[in-house]
Amino acid sequence: MLVMLTELLSGLALFLFGMKFMSEGLQKAAGDKMRVILDRVTKNRFIAVIFGAIFTAIIQSSGATTVMEVSFVNAGLLTLEQSVGITLVQQLLHSLFL
Repeated sequence: MLVMLTELLSGLALFLFGMKFMSEGLQKAAGDKMRVILDRVTKNRFIAVIFGAIFTAIIQSSGATTVMEVSFVNAGLLTLEQSVGITLVQQLLHSLFL
């Protein structure tokens, strides 16, 4: 039981550590151009839904879409409101085609 709890907490710590470094890397690498692109495709929720569907279909992974989206929000490239449309359609597509 103790080993399982240690493995769980170690995995969670590693995941959070990776998310921190990924968001810092995105902030440094993305710059203003990435921020402008993400702002354009998520300004309108309808367009964000379409973008989320296309992006999820291209990378074939709803989990990767979610991780990237959380990283973008954490890095300040997206606001929480902007990410709602992407998350909604991505989870819907995942449920329909699972």
